[in-house]
Amino acid sequence: MSYYYSKTVSGEFDKIEEKVTNLLKEEGFGVLTEIDIQQTLKKKLDVDFRKYKILGACNPPFAYKALQAEDKIGLMLPCNVILQEATDKNIEVSAINPSTSMDTVGNPKLTSVAEQVSEKLKKVIDKL
Repeated sequence: MSYYYSKTVSGEFDKIEEKVTNLLKEEGFGVLTEIDIQQTLKKKLDVDFRKYKILGACNPPFAYKALQAEDKIGLMLPCNVILQEATDKNIEVSAINPSTSMDTVGNPKLTSVAEQVSEKLKKVIDKL
């Protein structure tokens, strides 16, 4: 089982990001954080890097369930979704597979929550 779901789509980076954000909303997620790796690496290291963003997505009801089952699970939240420029006009979108990451915790109470969140994130990728 892979630790992520991924799909490469054609289009403009900003438009794909907007579509991903809207698809996340449809599945009950909000984007809590956005890290622009390209901009950060330019600013901090003065290096050029392809367009690459990390979106920290959160589905509050599932986050609450996970926190009730495991108080340190916040170390693994939110669910990250990345967009990266693959080639000109091709953007790879990937989302974490929470089932894989939650398995490392070893708490069976997280299994159901992780499976449900995994299904939702996989839907987002599949709908692109």
